[in-house]
Amino acid sequence: MNDFEELDNLKKYVQMKRLSSKLSNGEAALVISETNVRYLTDFPKSEGYLFVTKDQAYLMVDSRYGEAASRNVKNAKVIVFEDYTKTLIELIKETETKNLLIEVTKMTVFQMTKLERNLKETDCYIVSNDRLDKLIASQRMIKSIDEIEKIRKAQQITEEAYLEILNMVKPGVKESQLAFELEFLMRKKGAEGISFDLITIAGAKTSMPHGVPDDNEIKRGDFVTFDIGALYEGYHSDMTRTVVVGEVSDPQIEIYDVVYKAQTMALSKVRPGAKAYDIDSAARGVIARAGYADYYKHSTGHGVGLEIHENPIISVKNETLLSENMVITVEPGIYLPGKFGVRIEDMVLVTKDGYENFATVPKELTIV
Repeated sequence: MNDFEELDNLKKYVQMKRLSSKLSNGEAALVISETNVRYLTDFPKSEGYLFVTKDQAYLMVDSRYGEAASRNVKNAKVIVFEDYTKTLIELIKETETKNLLIEVTKMTVFQMTKLERNLKETDCYIVSNDRLDKLIASQRMIKSIDEIEKIRKAQQITEEAYLEILNMVKPGVKESQLAFELEFLMRKKGAEGISFDLITIAGAKTSMPHGVPDDNEIKRGDFVTFDIGALYEGYHSDMTRTVVVGEVSDPQIEIYDVVYKAQTMALSKVRPGAKAYDIDSAARGVIARAGYADYYKHSTGHGVGLEIHENPIISVKNETLLSENMVITVEPGIYLPGKFGVRIEDMVLVTKDGYENFATVPKELTIV
């Protein structure tokens, strides 16, 4: 085993240990969501169930994944099951589990009903509050070095594809063409997929924060919004740039300048110990003072990682304290119905004394 493999295995062990250390004797956590199983074990397959006690973790997989899991998972005992329910009950009895924490936000009513029915033959009680969800969500907010580097690579792929696609932006090109070509370029450059349905919209449609690209053709003088991101080894990137085609009007310059200043002000507040709402309030204040408070329709950002939207949410009511190694977006916008909209979004890493911006492409108003 080389040094990099040893470091990787240590990271996986630490992430699992952080969860198990929150459990008491007689407690166990049942992790069923594919994303959280992957986070804790680095095993990216469906049909895996993770059973964690204070002293041991067990990854239950069916026969399709038994060999791969046994080779790759180092921080949990791999159990290949024929009947998942039977295996789970055996583990509960073997570990003398009395309280089973579950992911209430991930479990369906059908799954919950089935679990309750099957556990009647044990002395185990299902803890049906959101304690486990909060434990994992809180843990996932702080990124490891490995996670940060994967996010950085996803951003690099996104930017390379974006800079190439700008050469396509001209009158007559369809929004859907831009989205298709962007995804192709991202995959060509090493992405395993896209972070979300790419937003490549033009003209009056830019007033819709989550507009969907279609056969609408770009026209001279249009704003074009790119809200885009690549997926790399399970980790996402997220970036928004708004450019203008051919010529720009005074109203467009005014709105762009306000959003640019709002984002700059919000970024200046990013540091450990700041509250999430401090960042939101900074952006919202600039936009309100310019007279456009009613046209800012969403929160200022969110965490990014194995999912495109993670905690913390950068909103006006969120008192979460930022901590070193959180990854968040800062994305204020103004949207004038029937006219146009502007959004600028960067993804940043909270550092010891401020932040590092993953985005390197220009934010100044660009005419293409």
